Amino acid sequence: MNKKIIHDALILFAFTVVLGLVLGVVYNITKDPIAQVNYEKTQNAYKQVFADAASFEEYAGFDADAAETFLKENGYADEIKAVNTALDAGGNILGYVLTVTAKDASQATITFSVGIQNDGTVNGYSITSIAETPGLGMKAQEEAFYSQFEGKNVDSFTVVKSKPVADNEIESISGSTITSKAMANGVNACLAYFHNALEGGTN
Repeated sequence: MNKKIIHDALILFAFTVVLGLVLGVVYNITKDPIAQVNYEKTQNAYKQVFADAASFEEYAGFDADAAETFLKENGYADEIKAVNTALDAGGNILGYVLTVTAKDASQATITFSVGIQNDGTVNGYSITSIAETPGLGMKAQEEAFYSQFEGKNVDSFTVVKSKPVADNEIESISGSTITSKAMANGVNACLAYFHNALEGGTN
């Protein structure tokens, strides 16, 4: 009886070791292609919100903990994940691309990049991760909604259910006010952080 238990245990151990080795090999094979796909996805998002930029560089002054503290102190539940400078061909800063995760959407978090020029003008946003309801919240990816943020220089945006009458007003997606507000809140969080830490392109 004891020999059988030992035998079975050894087989299980050997199987576990082999499986671990196989998973390790698969991981090493796939990690670089996956990293490349993610890099290209984020670069494409950056380019969509800063078409004039020749390149993007990680902003060395970004402190995620400080950003989190600042946003919480100002009533935002959103999380700024990264900040990149948008550079022209001569290396001059045109503005910034902030990657933010909105945590108050209707289904799950939404992660997107927001382009902001040095003077505070919002170029727009580009979504990299969303899982909202098809036909409703997913319309946040459609031009009819996201174009409302483009080219606006305002302190913050507010969502309305009727036709906007001011630059800072965003008409809600029909039947999806929660998603609409989540997107506006995410952009507002980026604007608040920009005005606090990045404004002018000299920080």
